[in-house]
Amino acid sequence: MNIVLWILQSVLALHTAIGAVWKFSHSERAVPSLQAIPHGLWLTLAVLELLCALGLVLPALARPLAVLAPFAALALAAEMLLFCVVHLASKAAESGPLVYWLVAAAFCAFTAYGRFALKPL
Repeated sequence: MNIVLWILQSVLALHTAIGAVWKFSHSERAVPSLQAIPHGLWLTLAVLELLCALGLVLPALARPLAVLAPFAALALAAEMLLFCVVHLASKAAESGPLVYWLVAAAFCAFTAYGRFALKPL
């Protein structure tokens, strides 16, 4: 289980870092259903994502930072759920982004649960 969680943490960290860079280079207007998010919050979420990506992988370098991994995963899950709420509030017709964010939130939640309960570092 430990290996599965490390692989999942690494993939989530890479996914999150790429998402943060994308947020810095694209406006919230790039996703029509997220236009309600103010630009300042959009950039803040990008910074939060970079910090969470670090929090997911830093425990591999320093054991005292192990507590960061589950909290970073929880923060990412919360962000994905925030995107789901904003998407649903926009009454957008397409469901693709919603499914994507729910799957990402599920992986983040599993990672957090795994590091809190199944195989803590």
